[in-house]
Amino acid sequence: MKPDPRNLPIADFDYSLPPEKIAVYPLEQRDQARLLQYKDKSITDHFFYDLPNQLPANSWLVFNQTKVIPARLVFEKITGGQIEVFCLEPVASLGDMNHALSNTHHVSLHCLVGGASKWKKDTPLVQVKENIRLEVAMKSKEQDSFVLQFSWSPAHHTFAKIVEVFGQTPLPPYLKRKAVISDSSRYQTVYATKEGSVAAPTAGLHFTEEVLQQLDQRSIERAQVILQVGAGTFKPVKALTLKDHPMHQEWIEASLDFLKNWHHRIQQPLVAVGTTSLRTLESLYWLGVKIKREAPAVIPTLQQWDPYQLDATNISLQESLEILINWLEKRNLDRLVTQTALLIAPGYSIKTINGLLTNFHQPRSTLLLLIAALVGEEWKKIYNHALENKYRFLSYGDSSLLWKIKTT
Repeated sequence: MKPDPRNLPIADFDYSLPPEKIAVYPLEQRDQARLLQYKDKSITDHFFYDLPNQLPANSWLVFNQTKVIPARLVFEKITGGQIEVFCLEPVASLGDMNHALSNTHHVSLHCLVGGASKWKKDTPLVQVKENIRLEVAMKSKEQDSFVLQFSWSPAHHTFAKIVEVFGQTPLPPYLKRKAVISDSSRYQTVYATKEGSVAAPTAGLHFTEEVLQQLDQRSIERAQVILQVGAGTFKPVKALTLKDHPMHQEWIEASLDFLKNWHHRIQQPLVAVGTTSLRTLESLYWLGVKIKREAPAVIPTLQQWDPYQLDATNISLQESLEILINWLEKRNLDRLVTQTALLIAPGYSIKTINGLLTNFHQPRSTLLLLIAALVGEEWKKIYNHALENKYRFLSYGDSSLLWKIKTT
């Protein structure tokens, strides 16, 4: 019988995180962050600038190239109060955020609204800046968000221009501070290229051009995928067990060239830079399984519990990649774009990587569940070591290089 994490109590993944352990601001130099390495059940302490020396010579890294947009907008009311709008994702008809950013005239998005009780539903929020007039109207309320329509004039501007003019860096809520000018560059990886995320893939924030050059000098290959990180990444698990926690869906993208490169390097040690890269890689494996089992006419999406229900018997990673490559080539497609809601939790068997670069995550979070799926109960030893040795936690905190526990 397959392990099933749906009945896992989230209380088993709690720990005490004192506020002073949370890094409210980033270090002045990105690669001066500390790096905890967990390998063969042992923990060693390093600095991030020494990462290239900790990687096997024939290993390769997969990065999430997504770029954070200024997704937080603040509107001042005439009465002096504020209403804060946090953009989450476009309505389904618009596709991914990257498509929405190219829209002109108007766009509809799912959003969080701070101070929603002070907003009269029939009265749009209005702001004028740089000779652009932005109007935001409330269209509907959903369980966890609002659907808002953004419209602007002059209408020829794209939505990307609108968030550039009116938006602010969408810092995680647990930092409990307003964004400052430096956050616009520091809450962004140095290799980000494709706009669309409303939260940073924070494992990559420690990389500098110098570290990337050192990787090149050691002939450690780099490859890229896309996962558009949503605000759901910060969503705590409030249910008592995982079966009642709805995992957020996010857009992923992988090129045909990447899949071929992966297939070619399948025997080389692979390190995912961040939980978003890992979720993308694991999702790609399961999409290959889904295509073989279901023979869909269009690329399928991956639902939260699919991996725990699909029969992957005798479908290796190599075969799954071959299925994806053939599927794309037959349709003359150069990339795969779809959505994933994959939840990785204890009981899940990691298929794709040998190691993971990641920060230290919140208690009772799906990100911590992913860590526990990778290293088992050892996560407690790792986190206790980090707490006792003054590591900095969460988005602007320190880093860890976690190697998958070898199974016999």
